[in-house]
Amino acid sequence: MAGASDIEWTEATWNPVAGCKIISPGCTNCYAQRMAARLQAMGLQKYDGTTRKSGHRRVWTGRVNVDAKSFEAPLRWKRPLRIFVNSMSDLFQDAVDEDVIAAVWSVMQEAHWHTFQILPKRPERMVEIVPRLPLLPNVWLGTSVENSDYAYRIGVLRRVPAAVRFVSFEPLLGPISGVSLRGIHWVIVGGESGPGARLMARDWVDALRVTSRRQGVAFFFKQWGGTRKKTTGRMLNGRTWDEYPDVRMRRRAS
Repeated sequence: MAGASDIEWTEATWNPVAGCKIISPGCTNCYAQRMAARLQAMGLQKYDGTTRKSGHRRVWTGRVNVDAKSFEAPLRWKRPLRIFVNSMSDLFQDAVDEDVIAAVWSVMQEAHWHTFQILPKRPERMVEIVPRLPLLPNVWLGTSVENSDYAYRIGVLRRVPAAVRFVSFEPLLGPISGVSLRGIHWVIVGGESGPGARLMARDWVDALRVTSRRQGVAFFFKQWGGTRKKTTGRMLNGRTWDEYPDVRMRRRAS
C-alpha cells in the first residue's frame, strides 16, 4: 500500500508538506532530515532545497515545499488506517501557510474513515490556528517532548481543541518527572535511533510509564533505539506496551 509505514504506532504516512527547521535538541539527529537529504540527492522535486551541507552532514534549510499532488492520497486508501501526517515535516511550522493547513484539514474531514495523527513540535501555533478549524473526531493532535526543558509543550497542547491529545517523548533525552498529563489521552515513549543516537536510561522510561498509569493515560513504548534499533528491540519489563486511547469513550464524551 502506498504510504505504508514501519513506525510502530501508526500504519501509514502522508506527507503533503516537505522540509523543516531545527528548533530544539530533539531535532539534532532527525531521521526525516537524513531521508530528505537522500531524496533531494536523488532529484525528487518535492525535497528540492530542503537540506544543505553543514560540515560532514546535511541539515534542514527551513525551506518548505507543498506537494499538491499528494493531497488526495488518503482519499484513495479505502481501508481505514491510522495515518501519521507529515512524518517528514511539521505541519504547524511558521513556514506552512494557514491555507495549506486548512486544505489538509479538508482532506482529513472528507476521509472520515481514517484516523489522522499530527505530531508537531510547535503546539503554540496549533493553539492559534486549530480553533478556527472544524473539530474532527478522526484527528489526533500531539506534540513531542524530549526533556524537561520542553515539558511546557504539554500545557500548551492542553489548550488545543482535539478529540484525542497525545505526547511523544521521543527521542527521550533526559528524565521528566512530576509531569501532569491532565487532558492528555496517549503517551508514546522511545529512544533515539540511527547514526549518533543518544542513549536513553531505563529509569526515565519507567518513570513515564508509572506516571501514565497513575493518571489513567494509555502508554505506548516504541523502542529503545540506538544505532541498531532492531537489536535493542522494544520490550520493557518483559513485555511490549502497545496501548492506544479508547476512542469510543472519547467520542461518547464529546
